[in-house]
Amino acid sequence: MTLPARPGAEYAAGMAEQTDHLALGMEITRKLWGVRAGGQELPGQRLAPEFFALVTQFVFGMFWARPNLDLRSRSLCTVAQLAALGRTDELKGHLAGALNLGIKREELIEVLMQTACYAGVPAAVQALNAAAAVLG
Repeated sequence: MTLPARPGAEYAAGMAEQTDHLALGMEITRKLWGVRAGGQELPGQRLAPEFFALVTQFVFGMFWARPNLDLRSRSLCTVAQLAALGRTDELKGHLAGALNLGIKREELIEVLMQTACYAGVPAAVQALNAAAAVLG
């Protein structure tokens, strides 16, 4: 008797065959940030470039590249999570990336406002204050 394949087993097998997650991550980050992707704009990028290459490989090349959510959905999820966590530096970068993906300013503001319901009003206020620098 043959057991049915586990959900995602085919995807996992395909990912195991793919060896260039860094290139895939760079492709995704270019969609978010254009020529800025992989740059040396942040002080940390100059200090530890290999760390940021690993982030690109792991976060974008492995997770953002998964098939069950499109980049738009992943971007909105990321904006909401960063807002809830109070990670305003990363939030600003991901808001810019979301705009580059074609997500509307009004949609992003709505996501940040929704943060108040689950992460608290102070988190939403902090996120909206950070967003003002990007969304104007």
